[in-house]
Amino acid sequence: MSDHETPVYNADAEKETILKSYRALLRACKPNIDKGDKKQIRLAFDIALEAHKDMRRKTGEPYILHPLSVALIVAEEIGLGTTAIVCALLHDVVEDTHLTLDDIEKTFGKKVASIIDGLTKIAGVFDQGSSLQAENFRKMLLTLSDDVRVILIKLADRLHNMRTLDSMPRDKQLKIASETAYLYAPLAHRLGLYSIKIEMEDLAMKYTEPEIYNELSEKLQQTKRERTKFINEFIEPIKEELDKQECKYEIKGRSKSVHSIWVKMKKQGVSFEEIYDLFAIRVILDTNLDDEKAMCWKAYSIITDFYHPNPDRLRDWISTPKANGYESLHTTVMGPSGKWVEVQIRTKRMDEIAEKGYAAHWKYKESAAETALDEWIHRIRELLDNPEADAMDFVDEFKLNLFSDEIFVFTPTGELITLPSNATALDFAFEIHTDIGSKCIGAKVNHKLVPLSHKLLSGDQVEILTSNKQTPKEDWLNYVVTAKAKSKIKNALKEEKKSVAEDGKEILERKFRHLKIHFNTDNINELLAYYKIPTSLELFYRIAKGAIDVQDLKDFAEDKGSIKARVTHRVEPHSLEQIVKHVRGSSDMLVLGENLERIDYKLSPCCNPIPGDDVFGFITINEGIKIHRVNCPNAIQLMSNYAYRIVKAKWTNQQQIAFLAGIKITGIDQVGVVSKISKVISSELKVNMRSISIESIDGIFEGTIMLFVHDTHHLTKLIQKLKDVQGILTVSRIDTSQKNNS
Repeated sequence: MSDHETPVYNADAEKETILKSYRALLRACKPNIDKGDKKQIRLAFDIALEAHKDMRRKTGEPYILHPLSVALIVAEEIGLGTTAIVCALLHDVVEDTHLTLDDIEKTFGKKVASIIDGLTKIAGVFDQGSSLQAENFRKMLLTLSDDVRVILIKLADRLHNMRTLDSMPRDKQLKIASETAYLYAPLAHRLGLYSIKIEMEDLAMKYTEPEIYNELSEKLQQTKRERTKFINEFIEPIKEELDKQECKYEIKGRSKSVHSIWVKMKKQGVSFEEIYDLFAIRVILDTNLDDEKAMCWKAYSIITDFYHPNPDRLRDWISTPKANGYESLHTTVMGPSGKWVEVQIRTKRMDEIAEKGYAAHWKYKESAAETALDEWIHRIRELLDNPEADAMDFVDEFKLNLFSDEIFVFTPTGELITLPSNATALDFAFEIHTDIGSKCIGAKVNHKLVPLSHKLLSGDQVEILTSNKQTPKEDWLNYVVTAKAKSKIKNALKEEKKSVAEDGKEILERKFRHLKIHFNTDNINELLAYYKIPTSLELFYRIAKGAIDVQDLKDFAEDKGSIKARVTHRVEPHSLEQIVKHVRGSSDMLVLGENLERIDYKLSPCCNPIPGDDVFGFITINEGIKIHRVNCPNAIQLMSNYAYRIVKAKWTNQQQIAFLAGIKITGIDQVGVVSKISKVISSELKVNMRSISIESIDGIFEGTIMLFVHDTHHLTKLIQKLKDVQGILTVSRIDTSQKNNS
């Protein structure tokens, strides 16, 4: 610690904390570390300690604790070796202190310097929030092709930031949490780091949807005791049989994460109490490589001797591992007292790969998963090599390919091809070869003729039909899900656009010659400004297609070969920066409800915010500010990609204005139930209904009601009253706007 440290902090206690963290790090590297390695780690620690000595984190603690924590995650939770640990300790020094990359290369060699260079390039990128996140994410992925450890250390860095997010202001918390859910968690998932992915999702949810997170965490805590009792009862007979057969094994029972429970509740439209598989049992077998498959099926056979399996819920990722190397056998069985239980069966090697992802692959080089991962990285490189891809498209396509489950399909010769689920015959064609994709006119799936848009299923055998006359069409983009197919189609369309634009250019040149106007940049720019077209390519294209008629240039005054638009009322729109500046003013907080006329804002139809909701403003280019709820389905993407266009917002107290909200009701179909509902709504709370639709199926009804309320308190009170009506089973607010209420 430096001598001039402020006396508020206890220097001795801090020294002790730092040493404790350092010792924990050494313990974590113990299994695979020799003397030379230890020296390197010590040296890196000393350099980092000295470089960061006067720095503190937002929490007030010494900065060095951050690189130490990141190094511990890298060693313990990802399982990387000395090089990565050294890089994790030094990951902030080049950016934040006087040390240079040359200094690091002299001390630790080229490899460490190049990884730190990669980390420095992507460091400020996410944390400044000034430029577009998508472009930065793309830059970050470029480093994948150099050394995947850059990304792994970056994930560890982000995980530690998420664990210490409490000390940040609310708007920063939302931005960082959204970004984590949008980009980092899927990346961890794709690299096979499941436990890190789960923790990131849970932590992100803790900040973006605190109420739901706390409620579910509490419920999990309350039911923990009975779950443990149930798990012990469930595994007792299985243990006995495995012991009898002299198998080496370990059995773990673990709860599902808060985030995955919430996703399931939303997807299935059920309450916490109705989710049947709150936990999974994992059977981990200790066996050699050759016997792995046989042993897993043996364990499956033992488990299903005691409990009936659900035939629809068997997943065999041992015969065909997932693209990120995940191998396991999943089944769901009917346990004691009529509860479904998910059981995962795998070996020690498979478990390590599932937990530590890419890092564990180096340990088991001969594993087939290695090639699958290389293939995935190769696909990303293909994406990155496409110079014309728009950054936002890139992130969305990358995410598509990150999140998707896979299907396995076959070529006519029996070769296995892995594609994301929902892939079509056209995706398959582009996967085989760009030329085949571009000329594809249809396909035969299992010897039956199908169109290009036909969705493939696992096990399909696909033959592509081509024609030399075929070229990619605009609507093909609606038929494909793989990033490769999308980027190839876009490229082809761009090329076609260029050749059409060439014709348009000739038409314009001829017209200019005829009118004795110079064909130069100034004149072209004048046309672009007048027609509000961004590029000359687009202008020429529209002329060729007849969308712009240049026969008549009467809106322009011509003087010595130069043209000027006569119309003065075509004012250039404000730049986005000016709009942002004007909206933000000096307060940086948008107050909704006062001075309604001062700022033009709209309530976004995708989540129908009402006063009382936690909201933010998103500055659009043409429609003023759109107000979204913080837990709106689109919020995460907006916050992580356009952080600079987000304005904090809060409601003032407004009783006189009514806002549209939707509620969904289910119940038992009884005579007069509709009139009971409308009575509660109209007479008891003086609420105006906009629409009500109720469907009854086999004695159960389901209804959607759109009504006007003042704020969330008002809505909650109404929902409570409706729940008290006899025969009503559930009442909930609709999260996204219904299509029929526009």
